[in-house]
Amino acid sequence: MGAPMGAPMGAPMGQQWGAPPPQLFPPAGPPLGPTLWQRLSKDGAGSRILAWVGGAVTLLGVVLLLVLAIQRGYLGPLSRVLLGAALGVGLAGTGMRLHRTPANRIGALAVAATGFAVVYLDLVAATTLYHYLPSWLGLLAGLLVAGAGLLLAGRWDAELFAVFVVVGCAVCAPVLTGGFKPLLLGFLLVLMTATSPVLLRRRWPGLALAAGVPPVVASTVTILVARTATHPDTPKTTAAMLGVATTALVIALATAAAARQPDGDQLPGLLVGAVVPGLLAATLVPRLPAAGLAIVVCGFLLVVWLVDRSGLLELPRRFVTVAGAGSALALFQATMLAAQGRGLAPVLLGEALLFGLLAWRSRGTGVLVASAGFGLAGLLAALVHGLPIVYLLQPPRYAPPLGTLATAAGTGLLLTAVVAVLLVAATKAGVLPGPDHQPGPWLTGAAIGLYGASGAVLTVGLLIAPDRAGFLGGHVLVTISWTVTALVLLLRGIDHLPLRVTGLVLTGAALAKLVLFDLASLDGLARVAAFLGAGLVLLAAGTRYARLVAGRH
Repeated sequence: MGAPMGAPMGAPMGQQWGAPPPQLFPPAGPPLGPTLWQRLSKDGAGSRILAWVGGAVTLLGVVLLLVLAIQRGYLGPLSRVLLGAALGVGLAGTGMRLHRTPANRIGALAVAATGFAVVYLDLVAATTLYHYLPSWLGLLAGLLVAGAGLLLAGRWDAELFAVFVVVGCAVCAPVLTGGFKPLLLGFLLVLMTATSPVLLRRRWPGLALAAGVPPVVASTVTILVARTATHPDTPKTTAAMLGVATTALVIALATAAAARQPDGDQLPGLLVGAVVPGLLAATLVPRLPAAGLAIVVCGFLLVVWLVDRSGLLELPRRFVTVAGAGSALALFQATMLAAQGRGLAPVLLGEALLFGLLAWRSRGTGVLVASAGFGLAGLLAALVHGLPIVYLLQPPRYAPPLGTLATAAGTGLLLTAVVAVLLVAATKAGVLPGPDHQPGPWLTGAAIGLYGASGAVLTVGLLIAPDRAGFLGGHVLVTISWTVTALVLLLRGIDHLPLRVTGLVLTGAALAKLVLFDLASLDGLARVAAFLGAGLVLLAAGTRYARLVAGRH
């Protein structure tokens, strides 16, 4: 056959008049950023590199002067401090004077930044090495010096200036303090605090990261060293309190930066790191104070989540998600520390129920995940302590205490409520399809809920008679309650397939329990009552169900 009408002879099928010929190679995408060679080839790149490298070398030289002067006996202590201060002030003043000329501004930034970093490190040495200044005065003076340098960087709109001061001081300070010690962490927190005014005015994500990471690392290392230390004078409580303070300040820093930088991809990572010292701090103190520290960390993160939910600040979604997950993790740690034994299951399930109700109302998937996590932990705790399976299978050897029975009843009721709320909340959030389309999760939830409800009903019998008679009477109530529930589901599900199927399945489960458990385990009147009760309910159910089915036709 020839080419279609309107197409030239020999043209491929589908190519119309005036259409551009097919391209063998697709057009190139957007051009990539400048390569390293292109950046180095720009005018002024060499001078900029030389200036900042010179500043870094100068900082190392000052650190070597202050450290080696002690080891080799060079100069006197006061002479070393004064020499370092004079060098730093001189460099800062020179940089400020050079900045007045536009041609000298590249070098002026490096010179001034080096000067402020030298003065800050000189204060660290005067406080930690030579003890000329008390700790509080050294920290206050460091805050003033770092704050002045960072404000000058903000005024000159030079992020590299600010980052150089922060990173240079953070890297060199551990050398002067002799390792990771609480006072080093104090100086790093002072350095981070000094960046806050600049971060509130400038969108500098690099500065937020440079200021937040060193305290987190130093605090984490300090806590780990304190944990492994065997000396009785190790300041474990001080390290724990500084860890929580680090978490609080870094959370505040990251939140302030996220409010100004909605596209800051590294800020959620900084928030994750901020949680680590606070959670590790709980390992340095006894159980109940440790739970209190975890609650404090949870509160800090919860404030971030609530601030975004209330509209006071507009924060990135990922940042808020990390804050919510961190608060749930801290709450879980506090719960595991504070509640133990039989009381752990109802507490976890109660928290899961609260999260589930919140997810039901807000339709938030993050809160839903938290509810599921707490619910799963509560289920495991219930199977081990709160409501173990053996509790439903064997009569008690002795009268259980009233508190044990009350805990078991509460655990069973909470377990049933959590399952129901979770299923409905997941459906409203669009995470779980209805039982018509995906019955597996619904049947699993129904089985867990049935387990909890059966445990609660069995406890009623034990509360009446805390012995074998109460156990047998409780199982009679369980069998009858299963049958009644199946009747209700069948009647309500006359026009709803999932309810109808669930009712039939529960009816089968009740019959299986009658034959496999009640017939073998119950005796005397208990066995008669179970069979008569279940049989009468089934007769009523069959009669009523048949009437409803006949009425539909």
